[in-house]
Amino acid sequence: MKAIKSEEEWKEILSSEEFHVLREKGTEPAFTGKYLKNKKKGTYVCAGCGSKLFSSDTKFDSGTGWPSFWAPVSKDNIEEKPDNRFGMRRTEVLCKKCGGHLGHVFNDGPKPTGQRFCLNSISLSFKENEDSVEKSKK
Repeated sequence: MKAIKSEEEWKEILSSEEFHVLREKGTEPAFTGKYLKNKKKGTYVCAGCGSKLFSSDTKFDSGTGWPSFWAPVSKDNIEEKPDNRFGMRRTEVLCKKCGGHLGHVFNDGPKPTGQRFCLNSISLSFKENEDSVEKSKK
């Protein structure tokens, strides 16, 4: 089910930085995102609507300055659209549920997919696996 909100409703629930990236297709500066170096096990969800997007099992260090993944949890949870802004030919990645801008996908990633989903940390929230949380409490 789609999460449909007016721009005013999004402005009320998102920070100005989140709104800029998720709703206005902005980009956070490279090497500044809170999830770039996150090594915990869990699931990355949309910061706008909570839809499950990427697993820590597919995260890798691309050296680009943004969290990168070689596959989404499900292709049904994301949408890919051509993005020719700024004189570049790229493929934009959006949350299928709320339409939030997540980042871009490139065909220079590792096996098995060869894809690099290069995402803005600010577009994501992280849900740590419960078994990882339990282990850290011991």
